[in-house]
Amino acid sequence: MAAELSPPSSSPNHHPHRPASGRPIPVSTYRVQLRKEFGFEKAAEQVDYLNRLGVTHLYCSPYLQASPNSAHGYDVVDHRKINEELGGQEGFNHLSQTLRKASLGAIADIVPNHVSVSDPENLNPYWWSLLKHGRTSPYASWFDVEWDHPALKDKVILPVLGSPLDEILSKGELKVEDGVGADGKKELIIRYWSHVFPIAPGTESLKNDVKALLEKQHYLPSYWRKTMTGTLNYRRFFDVTTLAGIRVEDPSVFAQSHALILDQIKSGQLDGLRVDHPDGLADPKTYVDRLSEATGGSWIVIEKILEEGEDLPGGWKCQGTSGYDALIRLTGLIVDAEGEKPLTELYQKFAGKFKGQDFPKVVRDSKNLILEKSLVAEVERLVSLLVIIQKDDVVGRELSREGIKKALVEYLTSFDVYRAYIQPNETNPSPQSLHTLNHAAELAEQNLGPQFEREIDFVYRAALGKVAPTSPQQLEFVSRFQQTCGPVMAKGVEDTAFYRYFRLTALNEVGGDPGVFGKSVEEFHEASIQMQKEWPLSMTTLSTHDTKRSEDVRARLAVLSEVVGEWGDVVSKWSEYAREKGWKGGDDLPDANTEYLVWQTVVGCWPIEKERLVGYLEKACREGKVFTTHTEQSADFENSVKHFVERLYADQQILEEVEKFVTRIAPYGRINSLVQKVVQLLMPGVPDVYQGCEIEDYSLVDPDNRRPVDYTSRRHLLDELDREFGSAIINDSKTNHLPQIDASGRAKLFVVSRLLRLRRDRPDLFVGDGASYTPLTVSGEEERRVLAFGRSGE
Repeated sequence: MAAELSPPSSSPNHHPHRPASGRPIPVSTYRVQLRKEFGFEKAAEQVDYLNRLGVTHLYCSPYLQASPNSAHGYDVVDHRKINEELGGQEGFNHLSQTLRKASLGAIADIVPNHVSVSDPENLNPYWWSLLKHGRTSPYASWFDVEWDHPALKDKVILPVLGSPLDEILSKGELKVEDGVGADGKKELIIRYWSHVFPIAPGTESLKNDVKALLEKQHYLPSYWRKTMTGTLNYRRFFDVTTLAGIRVEDPSVFAQSHALILDQIKSGQLDGLRVDHPDGLADPKTYVDRLSEATGGSWIVIEKILEEGEDLPGGWKCQGTSGYDALIRLTGLIVDAEGEKPLTELYQKFAGKFKGQDFPKVVRDSKNLILEKSLVAEVERLVSLLVIIQKDDVVGRELSREGIKKALVEYLTSFDVYRAYIQPNETNPSPQSLHTLNHAAELAEQNLGPQFEREIDFVYRAALGKVAPTSPQQLEFVSRFQQTCGPVMAKGVEDTAFYRYFRLTALNEVGGDPGVFGKSVEEFHEASIQMQKEWPLSMTTLSTHDTKRSEDVRARLAVLSEVVGEWGDVVSKWSEYAREKGWKGGDDLPDANTEYLVWQTVVGCWPIEKERLVGYLEKACREGKVFTTHTEQSADFENSVKHFVERLYADQQILEEVEKFVTRIAPYGRINSLVQKVVQLLMPGVPDVYQGCEIEDYSLVDPDNRRPVDYTSRRHLLDELDREFGSAIINDSKTNHLPQIDASGRAKLFVVSRLLRLRRDRPDLFVGDGASYTPLTVSGEEERRVLAFGRSGE
């Protein structure tokens, strides 16, 4: 029986963002991506290596029961089970025991915002029950379903059909047959290829008439494109209809969906948690506070994306973020601000279409596209709520639906952060929250003009909950509006604008602003002092499963900011050569902007296999949504990009020139990489090393960054280093030379292993109660390029 956890400490001297007294504190973490091919057993095999590397905690991707063949684990279908494909309960116990024997702990990534509802639907017991019993399901409270949707009254839409329902029925593709339910017991089901749907009790007699049978169900199978016209009546993750949002703000839902994880915390199998996408929740603060209480004040970090100038709300009972804010500061250090003007001019000259445009304009256009094409259903729901509550407002009741919708879309577009953290019935919002709402309203009015002043003011007051404070629709609007802001930012900026604007792609990273070019030493010191004071145990990172480029790719690309002239010469020469050789199609495709991305990617990742580059560019172009998209693919454009890459790899002259330029900048990229890694491992916070990144790793966005890691070669490399330099952190007899900084990755592994071991052996300097961060003064001609600080445990 697991022991009960003590409540978090309330001592007046206890730092509000440290775990409760007696709870373990990670000194460093190592993230692994668990999947069918790399389950608990394979992870356990690496524990001795991780121990020798110096990490204190294994940091696992989500491992609750997920959809079959899940490559990431964020598509949980059953919170009551550990993923059988990873090894199940037995495999997890073996991993835990192996970690314990090596004196290592474990951190788990959890997904409170949503569950997978993809095929086959009977894998998810909560969703299956909802489909089978409708409003009366014991799991109806788990989901945000709009049961009174005018086009779907008392039914949940299932946008899974390949064509309209009538066509599917006429083809006989929906079949009634014997199957199994979510409990594994035999029952009558409706099948559509790999999809299976339950039959409501008492309607089995209609099994010989599928159309009549469907009319009696609590769901409506529909053409998948129907959501693009705004027809959807359940909350989803971003624009992904196969991931349905769950209501963890309900204490019962929280308890049931977290029971297994909380048991693992109580038993000591887990020391802490990373929380995925808290901004999708109805009330992130209450959730985090509840989770802290339930875990006895354990170490908790949240995947909160902080934009430039934004701070994590100080009243939240967690230890900080999952590290993207630190990543942006570290990348900024190695980008030369003096390169901004010439690199901007080069980009505008090369890519043409962006002449006179800045990144904010690209962001606005991208957000508008997302709201028009991808999040139509979310916008329509918000507009419906506003139309209801406008009747209670003297000014609002005079406004048209069209005007309200226009103002709402512009208001959402004008948000420059993921959400403002306003809660229904909140009487005293924080100054930061009010500033966010006010700033967005000002921008929206500037963009739409004074003729929409009343509409924008109405939406603004509704977002504050001030139009009809006691109305259920007003309360829902406040929450739904907040839950929509995040998807607009994520899909509009990270997943669209970042794939349209390529001035320096090292800056196109989660939580970053490509319009902000470089960070000064003073800015870094100021942020680090504040972090040590307020969030001393927040996670720091340089690469994750979600980064657009690995730390080593960004480090090499950052060199371009220092050699703009050389870069401009070679990329212009290569482009002209490609044109002369006829690499582009008749319509001059790929366009110059995409071509600029191609060359940066080649330089940043070289040597890279052709297949990896083609796969990345296909995804990047679809994400950009200019010529092709994931849902509306242009074969002509995608083939032009593929053809361009194939010609590149077939041309020995251009390959030699690429090799020559990469050879020129790669050593400086390696220095950048070592600099940012050293700083990450020594700055305030708890550093994470993403799988494989202890040596050089030139990976791109997923799925490229989730490829198998060659741990055998890394083990051998660490063995060699320890034999040559000793395993101690400092060995005076063997430090008269250091590993060569080259493609072997020895230098990076040396730095990572020695500093992780230092942290493990002297945690007081880094995560202790008395740990401090002290900027050191440097003088000289190049002082602006020197970062120096001290860490102390006194």
